[in-house]
Amino acid sequence: MAAAAHHRDITIHTYSEVEDLQPTENGYTATVRRKARSVDEVACIGCRQCEYACPVEVPDEFQGGFTSRKAAYVPFTNAIPQVALIDKESCTLCGACANVCPKDCIVYDQQDQLIPIEVEHVVLATGWELTSASSKAQYGGDRIANVISPLQMERLLAPHGPYGRVLRPADGKDPASVAWVQCAGSRDKTLGVPWCSRVCCMYAIKQAMLLSGALPFADLTIYYMDIRAFGKGYEEFYRSAKAMGIEFVKAKVGRLEEAADRSVNVHIERIDERGQAETRTHDMVVLSLGMAPVPDTRELLPLDLGEDGFVDVPHPKDAPCRTSLPHVTAAGTVTGPMDIVDTIAEASAAAMEICREGDRG
Repeated sequence: MAAAAHHRDITIHTYSEVEDLQPTENGYTATVRRKARSVDEVACIGCRQCEYACPVEVPDEFQGGFTSRKAAYVPFTNAIPQVALIDKESCTLCGACANVCPKDCIVYDQQDQLIPIEVEHVVLATGWELTSASSKAQYGGDRIANVISPLQMERLLAPHGPYGRVLRPADGKDPASVAWVQCAGSRDKTLGVPWCSRVCCMYAIKQAMLLSGALPFADLTIYYMDIRAFGKGYEEFYRSAKAMGIEFVKAKVGRLEEAADRSVNVHIERIDERGQAETRTHDMVVLSLGMAPVPDTRELLPLDLGEDGFVDVPHPKDAPCRTSLPHVTAAGTVTGPMDIVDTIAEASAAAMEICREGDRG
């Protein structure tokens, strides 16, 4: 991102959304809404004095809601650009940030801007949404404090995470036992998500392996129906995890309950030769949620969608990025669940598709 930000031929519109796309003779006219930061981007030097002075604290979405941020803040450590913004919904207009800003950057009455941009080609890379942790009431994703989402576990494992180490959210204790529940948001027709999200098995295994290094004495368990290690080297990765002592239990998880000590009771039914019901207790449980399509894709363009709601590509074998509309290319998970490796490959293919159209033009 830093390289792109400093590239002479690339313009990045941060804190912005494409609000409209209208076809023209030579491509499209994109209307981009640049949201008001309430901060002068040109004058701001990223000193964070406004953030330090702000008295308002709200949950930090970037850190999974585990910690708080200020109403005036830089979104995250590596944000491009390093420019503050003010959360208007939380700001009390107390003036503390304006009083300490050394460059007089604070502009409380700044308004959104609509920027028209003429383009010859559109690349759809709008990504995906995580299936809801509360979609299965029996898992208590929105009620049990120590039942978390995979993105929250990613933040706990990150070097710049909310606690600097992996701790139980409910009480700050070191977890001695952690479990992952596979297919918690995929392969379930009752949720409207009958497909496999492809990445869940591997990110759960990756997180378990990372956690085994951070907490070498913790018991780590993955409850699964099938392990789908489909990519190059993925089967070996799975076997390495088993060799490290990570327990894989082939079972269907019926429900999760909070114990008296804030641990989580996991009620399972084994899918093996034993086929019996069991109850196990873990300090933390991660729900391996799946990938769902972004719902507002068709608000911008009249694209053909598949039955699953992802963008349909008419020729997935020989033109995996070409959509049903001219001069519109799709890349990444907008066309369906895929991992980072496949997403990068599709991004390169989309760039090549644009180059080919340019040559033909």
